[in-house]
Amino acid sequence: MLRQAITSGTIQSVGYSSLSGTLEIEFTNGSLYQYSDVPESVYRELMTASSHGTYFNEHIKEWYRTRKIR
Repeated sequence: MLRQAITSGTIQSVGYSSLSGTLEIEFTNGSLYQYSDVPESVYRELMTASSHGTYFNEHIKEWYRTRKIR
């Protein structure tokens, strides 16, 4: 999945597949996670949030099924 680099203290890049609803987040520590069944609106809100890390913690982290890739 292609990811877009973002400016954040905790998140390095974000990718999204609208076909599967999979959100992929690479963190600045090198870990990579996929979140399942994420609505496209949540992805768009994450990308436009004034704080990507805060939005992630409040709206994604504990809300969607997670799979660690690395």
